[in-house]
Amino acid sequence: MSQPRDDGTRDRILNAAGAVFADHGFEKATIREIVTRAEVNLAAVNYHFGDKERLYRATIRYAHELASGEVPFPEWHPESTPPEIRLREFIHITMQRMMVIQRLPWHSRLMMRETMMRETTVPTEACREMAEEYIRPHFQVLQEILSEMLPPDTPPQRLYQLAFSVIGQCLFYKVSCPVVEILVPPGELKEHYTPPKLADHIADVMLAALGRQDLIAASEEAQT
Repeated sequence: MSQPRDDGTRDRILNAAGAVFADHGFEKATIREIVTRAEVNLAAVNYHFGDKERLYRATIRYAHELASGEVPFPEWHPESTPPEIRLREFIHITMQRMMVIQRLPWHSRLMMRETMMRETTVPTEACREMAEEYIRPHFQVLQEILSEMLPPDTPPQRLYQLAFSVIGQCLFYKVSCPVVEILVPPGELKEHYTPPKLADHIADVMLAALGRQDLIAASEEAQT
């Protein structure tokens, strides 16, 4: 029996599935609605993904790969790039990736549903896969940067908490954007709450937390 020819069918299924999963969640989403939106038959879904769960996991991977591909991390050389520069660039890239996902039609809603809006606190296999394949490698890069700026005897939990503080601040401006827009005057919002300026602010906060106010001053001088 001949196999179906892939003429963009896989991407159509992923985009249709992403929208359906983002709207309804994994449990309530139906393959029937997905194939209708993608304008394919059930055989195409079975051929490319096998079943609903594997389609869901592939959809989450697809969302992450789009943002990672559009905003890649540079190949830093620790011996020539100081950790404070890498920290600032890491935060800028993280903010850019979040903005990329925010602009896409369903990707942000799906990520929020899987990580923050689920009815149970028990991680799904899709959540575990996302954390291990996409989040952990970047989180480890962040920890390595921070560890270079901390005393050698810094407890592991302190390193984790500082790293989570970086990500948490970035996430705040992503998920709380409507509230920020209400609280901050429009003129100030456009001038001071752009992703690059927010990234610099978060970097300055973290440098202060690390006791490196001298690096904040140096950064401000470089920007003027």
